[in-house]
Amino acid sequence: MSMNIASPSPCSSSSSFPSALRWLSPLPLPPSPSTSTASSEPARPFSLRAQPTATDLSLPSDKKTNDDQTLLSLLRQRKTEQAWTLYSQSPHLPTPTCLSRLVAQLSYQATPQSLARARTIITRLRNERQLHRLDANSLGLLASASAKSGHTLYASSLIKSMLRSGYLPHVKAWSAVVSRLSTESPSESISLFDSVTRRVRRFADPSIVADSKPDTAAYNAVLNACANLGDKSKFLKLFDEMHEWGCEPDVLTYNVMIKLCARADRKDLLVFVLERIIERGIRFCMTTLHSLVAAYVGFDDLETAEKIVQAMREGRNDLCKILRDANLEDLKQAKEDDDYGDYDLEDEKEEDMEDLSKKKMDDVVFEKLLPNLIEPSSEPHLLPKVYAPNSRIYTTLMKGYMKAGRVTDTVRTLEAMRHQDDKASHPDHVTYTTVVSAFVKAGLMDRAREVLAEMTRIRVPANRITYNILLKGYCQQLQIDKAKELLREMADDAGINPDVVSYNILIDGCILIDDSAGALVFFNKMREQGITPTKISYTTLMKAFALSGQPKLANKVFDEMLRDPRVIVDLVAWNMLVEGYCRLGLVEEAKKVIQRMKENEFYPNVATYGSLVNGIAVARKPGEALLLWKEIKERCAMKEEGENSYSDSPPPLKPDEGLLDSLADICLRAAFFKKALEIVACMEENGIPPNKTKYKKIYVEMHSRMFTSKHASQARQDRRIEKKRAAEAFKFWLGLPNSYYGSEWEYEPPQR
Repeated sequence: MSMNIASPSPCSSSSSFPSALRWLSPLPLPPSPSTSTASSEPARPFSLRAQPTATDLSLPSDKKTNDDQTLLSLLRQRKTEQAWTLYSQSPHLPTPTCLSRLVAQLSYQATPQSLARARTIITRLRNERQLHRLDANSLGLLASASAKSGHTLYASSLIKSMLRSGYLPHVKAWSAVVSRLSTESPSESISLFDSVTRRVRRFADPSIVADSKPDTAAYNAVLNACANLGDKSKFLKLFDEMHEWGCEPDVLTYNVMIKLCARADRKDLLVFVLERIIERGIRFCMTTLHSLVAAYVGFDDLETAEKIVQAMREGRNDLCKILRDANLEDLKQAKEDDDYGDYDLEDEKEEDMEDLSKKKMDDVVFEKLLPNLIEPSSEPHLLPKVYAPNSRIYTTLMKGYMKAGRVTDTVRTLEAMRHQDDKASHPDHVTYTTVVSAFVKAGLMDRAREVLAEMTRIRVPANRITYNILLKGYCQQLQIDKAKELLREMADDAGINPDVVSYNILIDGCILIDDSAGALVFFNKMREQGITPTKISYTTLMKAFALSGQPKLANKVFDEMLRDPRVIVDLVAWNMLVEGYCRLGLVEEAKKVIQRMKENEFYPNVATYGSLVNGIAVARKPGEALLLWKEIKERCAMKEEGENSYSDSPPPLKPDEGLLDSLADICLRAAFFKKALEIVACMEENGIPPNKTKYKKIYVEMHSRMFTSKHASQARQDRRIEKKRAAEAFKFWLGLPNSYYGSEWEYEPPQR
């Protein structure tokens, strides 16, 4: 795409960009209450201007002027590479015009290298407190390009920086960031949207902020964030706000509403969304039908999804009738289930009441979003025209088959797509990749390779995702040699370089065959090829060393992970380190790691404690189990006492069956009967059924002869009184003969 740039005036950089790029303009801050309205001097976007740096003052003015003119000339000729070279070699900062144009053109290129260069300019200006030299155009373009290239958090911080500095970015810039955040970090997306709109509302004159106020696309982005979170109330609030800004919901708005219904587990509302689109006369598109099929596939209702696709193939436009009939079938089935399962249990009643209460709250929200829900039309609506299913819809249905393990139906759908007259319905690389996934999931690697060969034959190029799926299939079947061979084919024959996901799969495959050395080879090879390891790469390699009994090597990998500024260490990495030491029974080393965790504000979770319990069992140090149970008990009690309100206290803990069962096992074997009773009581409080059969067997095998010695001294017998009482209580809980009941009991039939 060419970039037609007219010659700018020496004093302005914004006029030098085409209309498509002239998104942003620095806006004055709204007047404060103390500012006189009669003042004619416009407010500036920055109240403070940093002084020129020492390098600026130490250079001859002629030299600076010549460099700036040369740089501006290169930028006008769109010689961005030469302009960057001149900038990087110059010891002084160029003029604001040159800087803004350079950042804008680097952002417009949108390559990893150009965006990295633009970020270095931003970093330099920020360090020298000269960020005000850039105009809003360049900052907005960089934010938008960064978001689209995957640097979403950086883009978000750039928009926030603009707001703090008095600039209002163009809606195309900030909405692009909101859109990317809606899937990566929905909460952050909503927060950024609120920050921008809150700032826009501060201006009394709408014309000043006309380019920054939210449009329908911006609302669709933030509504998508709400749908991803399942936040129905916030969705309704934002939906109602659209009219305030002169925005009207479009078909994409209702597509997002379909996702919200799916997140809210309200399959019955999907037909009302479709009918609402038709009622309002909104321009229809295939994306809506795809969203419906995807929603029913997500509900595991493949029967209705099939009916939709079949109706589209037959050229029918009565999809609303099909969906209404499906709702009636669901209601009928639910009634039959209630009749067959007429339980009178309190737990069932409580769950039913909770579900009913939740549904009523949802109804209040959805009745406002969908007025036709209150008074539906007597007859189902018809689609404005007939739509034939495209490859995307077919592929979505095939993914449902794959998820359900219906390989035959997956292949049958592929064959049907091949014989369609409409080219839009022919299978593409995504379709074939779905078939490959189905075969891999079923363990049919030979069939999966046949599909790959067919893709090559019919010139439908496989992509990296296709090869990664095959790599994972070979690794899961412990065929690492074939995985290595496929890796070579991928690079040499297909010309597709493996990425970090490819190597992570291979490293994990080495773990499955207990080959920690092979895992290290793949890790080093990945770095040699310039591929940056991710958090998963480090933790997977740590897992390889931990499972092979090499915790010191796992610790070295962990230390390198800490030094890598591109990776954020999380609780999974800490837990893997703890697991490595606990597998060898090195409890003290594991406790030191846990202490480091706490110092770094990472608190142990159930997985951490589970590894430590296993380490205690291996080391045969039951006394450590008592200390650990004390900590776990305190964490469990926090939920009831509300101690988690303090930020410096660990969060409450909800133990699982594995953790408590292992602790009870250790305490019972060590004859800590009182603690064992506490643990089984905790299990019952958390709805976990204790394994009485197992505990009874342990007691009989290990402690049935306890306290039976006739030669124990009186002093020793006195010391064991408390322990004996705990043992009797535990026997009572197990149902074994104990001092609470007679030790002998026989069943006598009633006398006739």
